[in-house]
Amino acid sequence: MINQRQKEILSAVIEEYTETANPIGSNVLVSKYNFDVSPATIRNDFSVLEKEGLLYQPHISAGRIPTDNGYRYFVEEIMPEKKLSIRDQKKLQTEVLKLRAQKTRLTRTTAKLLSSFAGSLALSGGKEDIAEFGMHDLLENPEFKNADEFCKIVEVMDYIDDNIDVIIKSVKDGKTKIFIGEENPIKNIDNCSMIVSPYKTKSGEEAVLALIGPKRMKYAKNKSIIDYVKKLLSSSAVVIIATEGAQIIFN
Repeated sequence: MINQRQKEILSAVIEEYTETANPIGSNVLVSKYNFDVSPATIRNDFSVLEKEGLLYQPHISAGRIPTDNGYRYFVEEIMPEKKLSIRDQKKLQTEVLKLRAQKTRLTRTTAKLLSSFAGSLALSGGKEDIAEFGMHDLLENPEFKNADEFCKIVEVMDYIDDNIDVIIKSVKDGKTKIFIGEENPIKNIDNCSMIVSPYKTKSGEEAVLALIGPKRMKYAKNKSIIDYVKKLLSSSAVVIIATEGAQIIFN
């Protein structure tokens, strides 16, 4: 068990590591996150979090990095439910309405839309029509500068059609799920996390929306984006024009 301050330290390490991709030291937490304790106390808490398997130290003189278990604990026990800002809701509403009006290939354009909002690799579609967008954004992350990691991602995405059944089965209960590292339904991308949400096309076909990014992705934000786009794609959505702009009301 960890105490409240240690939860806050874990959360701060994850937030800072998400932004910098560098190991986080105690001095950074004290100066930037206003912990009212000394760096030595923070280091003691680091030791507790390491023993719990939530943080690790990649080098003796380095700061700490979240483990897969650390991210999982954060997602399940700490991460607040995040709602998209009204501004982002309106942007997504406008773009989805445009796509429907243009009658373009919805899977491709939805993947592009998801990727642009999340800055991650996005997947959209079902067994007969799956699209991906944002490979460049994903590979720009420092985690994938290593040639082996680069090749793993490229190879997996080259054969994404072979993996779509596995991805769909992973969310059979109808809920949005977050997979971290080795939990991924797609094998050989254990340096990534994946957020997957199921939906049904107008023809009734099973389909998914998914975001793939480094394990330090912004989980709350990305989950809120996927959940909102899923609602917008629902055939039960009704568009209402109000004084503050377009709104979507869901049955």
